[in-house]
Amino acid sequence: MEQARIDKWLWAARIFKTRTLAAAACKRGQVSIGGAQMKPSRMVKVGDVIDVRKPPITYSFRILQAIEHRVGAKLIPQILENVTAPEQYELLEMNRISGFVDRARGTGRPTKKERRALDDFGAQAADVPIFFGDFDFDLGDEDEDEDGNAAG
Repeated sequence: MEQARIDKWLWAARIFKTRTLAAAACKRGQVSIGGAQMKPSRMVKVGDVIDVRKPPITYSFRILQAIEHRVGAKLIPQILENVTAPEQYELLEMNRISGFVDRARGTGRPTKKERRALDDFGAQAADVPIFFGDFDFDLGDEDEDEDGNAAG
């Protein structure tokens, strides 16, 4: 087979898990050939270099065989050649090192660790008795004079 639909080839070459995901990526503009975005029905041929943007990096693949039927993972080196630039993998590694930074602290659902800290804080606050007599300031009792003696 000399040509294949790009969505079928992306699925058959195991770049996307389903053909629907491959077609959706094409429609969103995440798949391009030579900088031009591709529709899912675009035909590709042997030798084409496909760029697939999967944030945070853009993968590049050279087509060695134009196939439309999914093959085993062991046969993938015969189907495509990964020509992704090393800088893209460095970007991926930097993203992994930096950790998960998409969620700003204090927004969204708390993590398990944050929830446990909140539970511990709430339990400690409930155990502390409140005594107003221990403070060094006047709470506004008019029945006492300046020396703290009862008026009257």
